Amino acid sequence: MARRTAFPTRGTVRPEGGGRAASGHAPPPVRQWPILLVLAIAAAGLITVAAGPFREGSLIVGGALLVGGVLRWTVPEVGMLAVRSRFTDIVTFGVLGLAIVLLALVAMPDPWLEVPFLEDAVHFSVR
Repeated sequence: MARRTAFPTRGTVRPEGGGRAASGHAPPPVRQWPILLVLAIAAAGLITVAAGPFREGSLIVGGALLVGGVLRWTVPEVGMLAVRSRFTDIVTFGVLGLAIVLLALVAMPDPWLEVPFLEDAVHFSVR
């Protein structure tokens, strides 16, 4: 069986807002500042978790995702932060960021946020 030659993909459209965040003359880190900002905040959160205070670190990681959603919403060109359509990216960043923040707030011991029905739901599902 003969192998087919691989050709570069043509005709694919990058996501809306997926252009460079700075001019083409700027160095690569400057052109991709939105994703670098989100990754730096998330890395700070992971370092915080590794250092001990898991709740604060988790809040920082969730905040990084929320910052990504806000950047995707407000900045017209976000470079590699754009993965799908603007709406899909904003919803994904927002839902995941809020989920991580809420889980960090209700984490045991001594949750910072008391959800009245949560304990009943856990007891009902564990039985």
